Amino acid sequence: MASKESVKRCSRCKESKPRAAFAGNKAARDGLQAYCRECWAEYHQARQLARGKNVRPRVETPEGHKFCRSCGEVKPHSEWHRNATASDGLSTSCKACRAAKSRARHLKRHYGLTEGERDEMVASQMGLCVICLKAPAAHVDHCHKTGKVRGVLCFNCNSAIGKLGDDPDAVRRAAAYLEGIAWKPTLVAPGVYQLPS
Repeated sequence: MASKESVKRCSRCKESKPRAAFAGNKAARDGLQAYCRECWAEYHQARQLARGKNVRPRVETPEGHKFCRSCGEVKPHSEWHRNATASDGLSTSCKACRAAKSRARHLKRHYGLTEGERDEMVASQMGLCVICLKAPAAHVDHCHKTGKVRGVLCFNCNSAIGKLGDDPDAVRRAAAYLEGIAWKPTLVAPGVYQLPS
């Protein structure tokens, strides 16, 4: 039988448990909480619910796994980013959920759009890039001077207009070039060139 010094009686569940089953409390005479860790967790959760706070559900997870509050799934530790300040050393959301939240924040911060608004734009374009009409619309396009969102394009078309400096004249010259109308300068005198009008 264990000595009285190595066990303590929980004042809530009335069970005698090892001292390791109690959290520390410097203000208490014996340096431990009055409730065991399990009872304290239940008590704290009930108090938080009574206050209308968002309470993390208690989910039994196998060793080496953690419950993600965002997606509601139990995932292995390899699916989590590290967080040195957390009690378990892991982030509060799994990698997939953190990536989704990060994309949503980026969309709002850079373009002032919610994911729903972006999805409405894509739906209004029938899911296709409005320039090539072939590839899926995946990249928000905006005017770099005003910041105004113009539409949702595929990667190639978004890159192309960006590389042309968002300049409509450069795009028109590129289109004329593709149609065989070369915008080549004409030599009118030694060292003097004239562009077609």
